[in-house]
Amino acid sequence: MDLRFACQPGCTKCCDQDGYVYLSEEDVRQAAKFVEMSPAAFEARYIYRTRHQRRFRKPRDKQCPFLESNGCSIHPAKPTQCRTFPFWPEIVERRDTWLRTARYCPGIGKGELIQIGSAMEIAEEQRRAYPELYK
Repeated sequence: MDLRFACQPGCTKCCDQDGYVYLSEEDVRQAAKFVEMSPAAFEARYIYRTRHQRRFRKPRDKQCPFLESNGCSIHPAKPTQCRTFPFWPEIVERRDTWLRTARYCPGIGKGELIQIGSAMEIAEEQRRAYPELYK
């Protein structure tokens, strides 16, 4: 499979897909620090927690509380899930899923060739950050 990807300037199509933004403890710490809040205050305001997972609360009109018209307002501290897209295990391990993702992601198929080993390392980072999603 020929893996090419380069984020396209101004694109937020991955952020507009229906779903949730899951968070590791490290994701929470980094985002809270970036917006100058304590992790506890950040969690109380922005996070929905279940027994095994944390995710951003979804505003009524968008998928993420930090998605603005010009992009991610916490871009330097964005969660692992966002930073590693589209190199999620479920996407890079299946050619059909990679091609289906390319339908909405204009960065897929652009840029330099990415070695499958590098893509799998990024996918593994996703697995480590959110083990409860990859049991």
